[in-house]
Amino acid sequence: MRTGGGGLDAGHLLGTLLPAARRLLADAGAPGEPVTAVCVGAAGMATLGDRLRAEVPGVLAAELGTRGVALAADAVTAYAGALGERPGVVVAAGTGVIALGTDLRAWRRADGWGHLLGDCGGGAWIGRAGLEAALRAHDGREGGSLPLLTRAVEAFGPVTGLPSRLYPRGDRPAVLASFAPEVARCAAGEDADPVARDILRTSAAEIAATAAAVCPHGAGGEVALTGGLFRMGEPLLAPLREELERRLPHAVTVPAAGDPLAGALRIAAALPGGGPRLPVDPFLLRVETPARPLRGGQVG
Repeated sequence: MRTGGGGLDAGHLLGTLLPAARRLLADAGAPGEPVTAVCVGAAGMATLGDRLRAEVPGVLAAELGTRGVALAADAVTAYAGALGERPGVVVAAGTGVIALGTDLRAWRRADGWGHLLGDCGGGAWIGRAGLEAALRAHDGREGGSLPLLTRAVEAFGPVTGLPSRLYPRGDRPAVLASFAPEVARCAAGEDADPVARDILRTSAAEIAATAAAVCPHGAGGEVALTGGLFRMGEPLLAPLREELERRLPHAVTVPAAGDPLAGALRIAAALPGGGPRLPVDPFLLRVETPARPLRGGQVG
């Protein structure tokens, strides 16, 4: 199961997970049957604390008959979905950006710090840069883009009112990210806007730098890209391939085998056999099976 982060706590998580599991069992024609293994993948897993570790496995055992539990950060389920149990790097990019790398002994993580402090090159980052270029054009300042100004007005109305409409919103990162596809459209084709093209080139450089920061040297060199940002296509992917080749000449970019949900299923399927061949970690992946109590290793 994958679930959102935010203010999620153990009680909230269990209140979501248990009814969902029972509905799935009923739909499968197996109401009341035990659930052998569960992987919970959640944004913000590292912040859920001791109560999560203390309560969730016991409640799942009592309510669902579960004997194998994995508590995973959503970046870990993204990794398991994309590369399985192979060493390498996975970059997950949508509104934000996070990269996770492993040599199968420890994890290395980079970015994922949110739109105010990081997520460099992600959807919110691209959208904000595009809107900044639009406002520069509105003001007549250097670095502006008339095509982006036109698209900003079409998307949000008069740009003079944009700050008052944007700043108070709790979903500001998603609103910023909604403008990223407009930047990609302006960057595409023979008449591409140079400002939009430069924004995506800089985004590609940021994403590649994040991937390089976690790459396990000598561990296979596979890099997989997953997440909705990469559906923007060649305006972003072409410069990203160039940047990855420059920064990680030994690496091979491979297609992601599956999404984070597939990764959660892969981890759960490995639990009856003792757990996945991925590093346990106090903030990223905790595993409990009958053969080993809930535990996490050291941060890589």
